[in-house]
Amino acid sequence: MLAGLIGAPVLLLAACNDNSDGGGSGSGGSGGASGTPGGGGGSTPKTSAAVITVSPADGVTTASFSEPVKVTVTNGTLTSVKVTDSTGKELAGQLSADNTGWTSAAAPASGTKYTVAAVAVDKDKLEADSNAVFTTATPANTFVGYFTPEDGSTVGVGMPVSINFSKPVTDRKAVQAAITVTAEPGVEIVGHWFSSTRLDFRPQEYWAKGTKVTLKLRLKDVEGAKGVYGTQSKDVGFTVGRAQTSVADLATKKLTVTTDGQVSAVYKISGGSPEHTTWGGKMVISEQYTQTRMNSQTVNLGSEYDIADVPHAQRLTTSGTFIHGNYWSSASIFGGQNTSHGCVGLQDAKGAQDTGTDGYKFYKSSIVGDVVEVVNSGDKTVAPDNGLNGWNMGWADWKAGSAV
Repeated sequence: MLAGLIGAPVLLLAACNDNSDGGGSGSGGSGGASGTPGGGGGSTPKTSAAVITVSPADGVTTASFSEPVKVTVTNGTLTSVKVTDSTGKELAGQLSADNTGWTSAAAPASGTKYTVAAVAVDKDKLEADSNAVFTTATPANTFVGYFTPEDGSTVGVGMPVSINFSKPVTDRKAVQAAITVTAEPGVEIVGHWFSSTRLDFRPQEYWAKGTKVTLKLRLKDVEGAKGVYGTQSKDVGFTVGRAQTSVADLATKKLTVTTDGQVSAVYKISGGSPEHTTWGGKMVISEQYTQTRMNSQTVNLGSEYDIADVPHAQRLTTSGTFIHGNYWSSASIFGGQNTSHGCVGLQDAKGAQDTGTDGYKFYKSSIVGDVVEVVNSGDKTVAPDNGLNGWNMGWADWKAGSAV
């Protein structure tokens, strides 16, 4: 009885081994193996002849983010390739015509971990698989684009999309190609490089009121200059509000405001004196201040003025031209004399609280992106890059400044 009980497990173990020999499978490195069913209990598992190679290789932690991912196979054909990042987002790619290679459609993103799963078969249809994990390098030198207007804002019809880069761009074509500006309703929009650090976009004419504009920045890993890469992948949207433009005629000393095709207001103004003339041309309101300090030293005019509380100031140029309220001058100069240091002034009250003044009314009717055109100023036309004033450049010249 004891001998029989001891012998029973031996028989069971032998039976398990007999079944395993008939239908097992295994794997080895990058080549998988498949067992082939046999007619007897002594068949041997066969290994696929297909050998898969992944580039970047498994375990690499500083892989290039400027080269595509590649998967190749020898002695077989690829049947499946999947490359995903740590969030599960798949990196798209395409097989070669003979199914022996796969290349990603774009380079992988910098500073990102990827997993590769590939399957191939040899001529006998035996499968081989390969799984690799690699991480791309993070660039040491980067740049960003500071854009205006802000996401979600409502702007005037003259507002361009203006992007200032944190570092000079030498490959303007690559950078501009990574930025798109579209509008609804559709209109041709073209970029213009004012310098290696500034790129503006606008249509040929002012935006139509109600237009919805979308800026797409796809600068991440774009090489803007040798060894300097972008970091942004961002969408920005803004809406064009009512159509308002104004003409400041410094001969008649009147500001005529037109809203949605109708004259909505006429104000008496005072412009730059003969010694300090006002720039001519079309100028876009880029900033608004209920009150702000104006100091002549900031515009290289010595100590001629320093006013701590200039009311209802709206910037027209980077160099310091504003259209603003004026409470310190006699009421008689508005509509009568040009006496300023280059700004356009409207009668206003100290403290910026008097709702009945022209300065208050014009400020409240205005938004960033509105156009103020100065005529008969006695000065030359403002430079297109002095503020957001590219409208002073003809369409052909504007398009000539595009890199794409």
